[in-house]
Amino acid sequence: MPIATGMAIYFIFWWLTLFTVLPIGLRTQADEDDVTLGTTASAPHKHRMGRVFVITTLISAVIFAIFYIVNQKLGFGVDDIPVFFPKLD
Repeated sequence: MPIATGMAIYFIFWWLTLFTVLPIGLRTQADEDDVTLGTTASAPHKHRMGRVFVITTLISAVIFAIFYIVNQKLGFGVDDIPVFFPKLD
């Protein structure tokens, strides 16, 4: 796998993982009863993007490692999907 392809696939995994991790543990201003004037009550109470980025990076690295092993080392790819799901004719 070329390095640019690997980086693009990792970025896709990272981006999808970010939106999965983002709401975990989120406390809104309404939850904390501290709504700042001019903001919506559903806005986050505390900014925690650094922690979210670190968790996202670690999880997506594990997902990418599994993808790399299955794809490059074991040789399974998108073309092998019909093998796992045979026709039921």
